[in-house]
Amino acid sequence: MNSLEIRTPDDFHVHLRQGPAMAAYAARTARGFGRFMAMPNVVPPLTGPAALADYRRAVAAAVAASGYASTPLSCFKLVPGMGREAVLACAAAGAVAGKYYPTGSTTNASDGVPEPAAVADELAAMQDAGLVLSIHGEDPAAPALERERAFLDVVDGIVGSYPRLRVALEHLSCAESVRAVLSWPERVGATITAHHLSYAIDDLLGGGLRPELFCKPVLKSAADRAALLEAAVSGSPRFFFGSDSAPHPPEAKAAGAAGCYTAPVALSLLAAAFEEAGALDRLEAFVSVSGARFYGLGLNPGVLRLSREGWTVPAAVDGAVTPAAGRTLAWTAERI
Repeated sequence: MNSLEIRTPDDFHVHLRQGPAMAAYAARTARGFGRFMAMPNVVPPLTGPAALADYRRAVAAAVAASGYASTPLSCFKLVPGMGREAVLACAAAGAVAGKYYPTGSTTNASDGVPEPAAVADELAAMQDAGLVLSIHGEDPAAPALERERAFLDVVDGIVGSYPRLRVALEHLSCAESVRAVLSWPERVGATITAHHLSYAIDDLLGGGLRPELFCKPVLKSAADRAALLEAAVSGSPRFFFGSDSAPHPPEAKAAGAAGCYTAPVALSLLAAAFEEAGALDRLEAFVSVSGARFYGLGLNPGVLRLSREGWTVPAAVDGAVTPAAGRTLAWTAERI
C-alpha cells in the first residue's frame, strides 16, 4: 500500500506551552489534527474558568492564523483545594476533562495531587458533571522504570470509588497498564503515544543516549512496546491516540528535559508502526474514531492522506528537538 486516506484524526493529549512559541506549536498540531486537547500544566496552571477561556482564545487564534481548521478542547488542572464549585465552573466554561498530576510526577507538577483523598470533593464534582478524569499515571516515589506500574493501584482505587466517573489513563508505557485497562469497566480508556509505539528503552540508551527520546513515563522494554502496539491495533475502543507531544528547545533537551515533541512526526510514526503490525486498515479507528466516541464527540469531517514518500526529519522543528531528528521516515501526512 502506497497511500491511505482516513478521516481527519484527533490528538487527545498535547502540550502547547505558553508564550511566543505556543503559536507555532498550536499551528503544527492543527496541520495534522482536526481536534486536540491541550494540557493545563502551564505556568500559571489552568485551574479556573477565566484561565481556561484565556488560554483557549490564545490557542484558537494561533490555529486560525495557521490556516488549518482545528478545534482546541479545554482541560483544567486538578489541584487540592480548588473545590467543587471551581470544577463545575470549569465544566460550564467548556472543559471536557480535568487532569490529575501526582505531585512531582512531571513538568510543572509540584502543585499536583498527593493522594486521591486530597481531591475527593473535586472528583465527585467531576463525576456529577460528566467530565473525564485524565490521569498522568506515575508514582514519583517509585524507581523510574516502575512508576507507572506502581500507580495502577491508585487508579484502581479511583475507578472503584467513583462508579460513574469516566477515566482516561494517559500515555501507557507498559504491558501491565494494558491489562489493567482491560480489567476495568468500559468507562475507563487510555491513550497511547506514537513514541511509545515506535521506540523502546534500547532506542533511548542502548547504543548511546538519545535525549530526544527521553519522556515521562520513560520508554520501556521491547515486550512492553509490543503489548502497546497489540492494544493499539486491536480495534478496541478503549485505546486511542494522545501524542503527549511536549516541545523543548535543544538546550533544554540536552540538559535532560522530559518530553518528546512528536507533533511534526506523529502521524508518520503511527503509519510505520501500524504497517509493521500489518494493521494499516485499523489506524483510522485508533486516531479518528475511538477517542472521539470515548469523549462523546462527533467524528471530524475531512480527510487525511498518508503517502509512502520518504522525508528526512530536520534537526529541529519550530525551534524544538523532535524524535527521529536527522532520520528518514517512510510516510508523509497531509490533510486534504
